[in-house]
Amino acid sequence: MQRWQREINIAVAVLIPAVLLSFFVGHFSYFLLAITLFLYIRQTISVNKLERWLSQGGIGERPDFKGIWGDIYYHLYKIRKSQKRRKKKLGKMLDSFRKSTSALPDAIVVLGVYGEIEWSNKVAHDFLGLKRSDNGQRIPNLVRHPLFVQYLKDQDYHNKICIPSPVNENMFLQIGIVPYGVGLRLLMAQDVTHLKNIERMRTDFVANVSHELRTPITVLRGYLETLQEMDEGNSPYTRSFQNMAAQTERMQVLIDDLLLLARLESKAKKFECVLIKDLLAQVCQESDLLERDERRVELIVDSQANLRGDMEELRSAFSNLLVNAMKYSQPDSPVKVSWRGKPDGSVYFEVEDFGDGIASVDIPRITERFYRAEVKRNQKIAGTGLGLAIVKHVLVRHDAKLDIESQLGKGSKFRCVFPRQRVC
Repeated sequence: MQRWQREINIAVAVLIPAVLLSFFVGHFSYFLLAITLFLYIRQTISVNKLERWLSQGGIGERPDFKGIWGDIYYHLYKIRKSQKRRKKKLGKMLDSFRKSTSALPDAIVVLGVYGEIEWSNKVAHDFLGLKRSDNGQRIPNLVRHPLFVQYLKDQDYHNKICIPSPVNENMFLQIGIVPYGVGLRLLMAQDVTHLKNIERMRTDFVANVSHELRTPITVLRGYLETLQEMDEGNSPYTRSFQNMAAQTERMQVLIDDLLLLARLESKAKKFECVLIKDLLAQVCQESDLLERDERRVELIVDSQANLRGDMEELRSAFSNLLVNAMKYSQPDSPVKVSWRGKPDGSVYFEVEDFGDGIASVDIPRITERFYRAEVKRNQKIAGTGLGLAIVKHVLVRHDAKLDIESQLGKGSKFRCVFPRQRVC
């Protein structure tokens, strides 16, 4: 109430003389109108001074007012000083952020709602060729690699991509994007050239060694076949020849799988529309599964969708999953092979068996090279440990993922999920 005391006192001080005069001369309404106009003009002048002060940003000394207007100016002055302190603190935080991001070895770019560059650190200039004058430009207009443009368009940032640097084709960048705020995105690009070179060296080494081993293994197989044909079956070396032939065959399969992996890692993508229904029938025929026991394998095709991809690679992946399901289940146990669609437009290939199953601790590592889950079996099952690694590489090349569901003693489900963009 004290804040309004001065305004009330002024109104009373003007109103009392007007009432007294009206007793002598009359015309009280005219006096009341004059008082109202006086108070209105006085408040209008005060509002006008406030507007001029605010239009100047509240800079300089605040006007000297008493009463309620003095309180208003005082509170506004406090708010302005508080905002000035916060702005100064925010500026310090922003400078600290810029210094810390400049010290990072990775490129950092802040993208707006439409992919426009709002800010970038110095490393982004070296890795992506961005300049300070590029702020406000859409990054797809500056970094035009098709994989990167599609990555921004799909807005699926769960996985990262690897592309050559726009300023140095010998440099490889791993790019990831993290959405934050309202429509903002943080782009991070890391130099993985060294890792790529190591990976290329490993791939070349495996491919070269496998290729060099192929010739001596072929020679050994030829001599062993000759020795087995000369052996009449009652020689003391018969069992040795059989074991040598089995191990040579195993080495041949291992070399073939390693060479296939090397080809998958280095082969250029040349995709076409693959007729999945025909491909699945061929996979079953190649494995002699339907011909030997039609009751064991149940082939279900619930979708007429086809895939844009490499037919031989898909054949290899599907065949590996099917052969594994047959190997790791009892001879009389059924195996279900299905091709189905999902409501979101994606499609999947699934192999379900009712065999030994896989422990939950082994599932995350089951697609690693040479990794084999330890399961107690009456008979050891031969294998190279590369089948699921081949499946994984094929699916990555086709933008697909492998989902595995399994329980020990109850069986497993291997599901290859292909995105809607792959359907043709």
